[in-house]
This record gives sequence, C-alpha cells and structure tokens, in this order.
Amino acid sequence: MADAVVVGAGHNGLVAANMLADAGWDVEVLEAQPEPGGAVRSDRGVHPDYVSDLCSAFYPLGVASPVMRALDLQRYGLRWRHAPAVLAHPLPDGRCAVLERDRDATAGNLDALGEGDGEAWLRLCGLWDEMGDDVLRALFTPFPPVRAALPLAASAHRAGGLRVLRSLLAPVRTLGEQEFAGPGGPLLLAGAALHTDMFPETTAGSVFGWLLAMIGQRDGWPVPEGGAGELTAALVRRLEARGGRVRCDTPVASVVVRDGRALGVRTASGEPVRATRAVLADVSAPALYGGLVGWADLPGSVRADMRRFDWDHATFKVDWALSGPIPWASPDAGRAGTVHLSPGLDAMTDYSTHLATGRVPAEPFALLGQMTTADPTRSPAGTESVWAYTHVPHEVKADAGPDGITGGWDEREQAAMADRVENVVERRAPGFRSRITDRRVIAPPAFQDHDANLRNGALNGGTAMVHQQFVFRPVPGLGRAETPVAGLYLASASAHPGGGVHGACGANAARAALAHAGAGGLLLTPALNALSRLLAP
Repeated sequence: MADAVVVGAGHNGLVAANMLADAGWDVEVLEAQPEPGGAVRSDRGVHPDYVSDLCSAFYPLGVASPVMRALDLQRYGLRWRHAPAVLAHPLPDGRCAVLERDRDATAGNLDALGEGDGEAWLRLCGLWDEMGDDVLRALFTPFPPVRAALPLAASAHRAGGLRVLRSLLAPVRTLGEQEFAGPGGPLLLAGAALHTDMFPETTAGSVFGWLLAMIGQRDGWPVPEGGAGELTAALVRRLEARGGRVRCDTPVASVVVRDGRALGVRTASGEPVRATRAVLADVSAPALYGGLVGWADLPGSVRADMRRFDWDHATFKVDWALSGPIPWASPDAGRAGTVHLSPGLDAMTDYSTHLATGRVPAEPFALLGQMTTADPTRSPAGTESVWAYTHVPHEVKADAGPDGITGGWDEREQAAMADRVENVVERRAPGFRSRITDRRVIAPPAFQDHDANLRNGALNGGTAMVHQQFVFRPVPGLGRAETPVAGLYLASASAHPGGGVHGACGANAARAALAHAGAGGLLLTPALNALSRLLAP
C-alpha cells in the first residue's frame, strides 16, 4: 500500500514520483521493463566499449525546463556535457550552417551564407531575450497557464504583439524565407521543427523551430555524462533518498476502479497494489483509455476520441560504433553534437510529403548524434559512438526509394533502410562507411519492446500538430492531467505539453494529484468535471 502508485518509470513517471515524495507522500513506481527510464536509457549493445542511447540522447528541454531544474539532479550525480557546437547542417556544396552557443559566432556563420542573415538571427535571439522565459513558464505549467499568461502577454506585447504572434504561428518555411536571404537560418529552424512530426509548411511550426534553436543558443543541447541512463539514475537516486520505491519487471495489467474512483492497480501477476490517494499513469493515452481502464469505467466520448487519436511518425534508427570520427566534407559538422542531414528545405518538404502519403522516403531527413564528440566517456579515445534516426510511415503504402520496403521490417527491409540512412551520411562524409566497426538497427516495432509507450517509435506520445495540443491533448477537454476517473492522472507525453524530456507532463500530474487530495479538492474536482463536460460534452 502507498499514498500514490505511479505506473511507468519513464522520466515523467519519475518526476511525478519525486514531486509527490517531496510533499511527504509514500510513493511506489511500477515498471514493466527490467530497468527504469523508458525512452531515457543507454546500453553497450552495439559494442562493449561503446555507450549507445536507446532512444532519446540530447536534452535541450531537460536543461531549459523549470521542472527539471527544480529537481537539482546534479546533487544526485547528473553531469551535463556539451559538444563544441550545438547543431550543424552541412550543405551539398561543402558549406555548413552551424548553431554555436555564442550567438555572435552563430550570426557570423549565417552571415557568410547570406548577407544580413547574422542580423536576422540576432533579431530572433532578441525576441527570445524578451519573452523566452515567459514562453517556457507558460508551456511547462498546467493548462490553461493562468499565472504565466499575464507575464507572457506583457513580454509578447513588448516584443511586437500580434506581429510577433503571426510570425511564430507561421510555417517554419515562411519564417525562414521571410527573415533570411541564405539557406543557413531556414535550415537550422526547419531542422529543429522536424524534431516533431511537423512539416516545413505546418502552421505553428515556427514556434517549435524557434524554441529549440533558441534553447540551443542559450543553454546548448547537452547530454548526460556516461549515457542517457545517467539522467534516469539521478531521478531514481533522488526518489529513493526521499523514501520512494521503484519496482521493475512489474507490468501493470489494470487500474482498479470502484464507484468512479481509482483505488490502485493490479499487476500482470495478479498482485493488487493499493493507492490511498492517487494513481498516476506514465503510459500513452491509448494504453490507459480502453487498456488499463476498461471502457465500462469511461464516458463513451473517450472511446470515440481514442479512435481519432493521432500518433506522431514511426521511427527508424541506426546505431554505429566507429573506428574514428566521421570524415565530414564540411569540417564544422565534426564539432556539433547534433547534425541534420538533408540537401535543403525543398528536400525536407519532399520527405514530409512522402510520410504524409504513406511512402518510405527516398531521401530521408536524418538526425544524427555524435555522442563521443559531446561526451568523451562514450567510447575509446579517437573513436566515435554515433546514431541517426529518420521517420517512416506507420502504415507503409509504398516505397519512394528503390528497395521495395513494405513496412514488414524483416531482416532484408531493415538492412535496406539502414543502408539508405548510411548513404545519406556517406554523401556528406565520404569514407564514413569504412569506419563502421559495428552497427545496430532499431526498426519501428522494436521501439515498443524497449518502451510500450513508443508505438512504432512514435517518440512524442502523439502528434505535435495543433489539433492535438493544449485543450485537445489527448482528447478535447481542459488539456489537464485529470482523467474521467477520480484519483487517476495521466502523466505521460500524451498529456499537455507533450513530447520531449522536460518532465512537465509528470509534474502537472503530480500537482493535480496534490491539489485534489488537499482541502481545496472538495471544490476543485467537481468544478473541473463540470467545466470539462461543458467544453467536451
């Protein structure tokens, strides 16, 4: 028995557990996998001398999030490491757009790619200086962000009011082409936006591109020293120091509901685990609604909403152990932790079009991580631990490339797609293939084996498109962690504000549980239920 049971030891579940433990609650976390972390894990599965991150690797939102900062994980062993440069996008002609942690250095690089582009970049930096912290506070607090709204409105007004809002709500292609003369600025912004499932032409894509680029400009895109799993280890150590417990190899089969209230959970082995105050679910919305909680305990509208739930794109990833650094034709690319690979903005649009129409892209847009460049502990001196991933359709209708990939992802299809990704790297780094010592392929279905929340490698808990954000995430309502079952809270990336290792989804669920368990809960619970029914009858 515990005050709270948290289902899932992903980073959101562990953040929620830590916050409840800080409030004096007795907390037990149940995890299906043999180890905690979910998508924040690392191993030596490619080569025993190389540390590889299974899913997530770089953590700009982790260092920028007020939630993660408040946990002070450095006291529990977390050490951030940075590559010499944040982000690079090598061009076919040998030039390279580079995002540095020094804004003047970034501006100088962009100015060389397009006259006046350095000044344009500094204008975007000035916009971040004016309103960036208010944006982060509004983004990472429960929706609607009542306390954060007024400061954000004031800073947005100072920065330009509706004109600024119009620019940030524009597609990232529009912002890039309006602000920059050369290719560098648009590629940096568009590549950052494509960390979600947005296209260069998607409304509001500029917000995501600007947000990630500006966080990189100010805070960098760091990695945990020793591997992604060290971030998880720090969260677990912090929780255990406060009396919390994590039990692995303990999958949960159902949430026990009686008279509309969650009383605890039942594990796959049949063990009942009582929760006297709350159950927090760090699982995807489709896994919770109609999965852990049966339809009989949910309104009929939720079942209909789950049929319309949109996942973000499926993911295909390759890990490599290299005998030496990648031999980039653009040397600046070798200084960056993250490298984006695409011939240009039009190629990004073609790639996105293939995804939208169910075709495996012929020219994948690849995100590549040079982990030893960012953290020398990842592999022996003079070598490099590297990964790259790209997106593919959940349901493959055709292959836009020459390999006849059907989405069955047998050994032949995995090898063909891995070769396609390697070709993308080889074109910008001739000789790359000759340095491969070992490789590991993670096809879409395998992501679910690592973490059941990652359906086919959908890394963000559901689409980042506007129709499934804010009051629409994960279903139309209040955009909050509360669920139709009293005492049950959604703590995963399927809840607002969505994907990324920032901990806000778990923090919002913990705040909700504390609020409803407090003296004000007698009024808060019925008021929110009534408002939710009004907004989404």
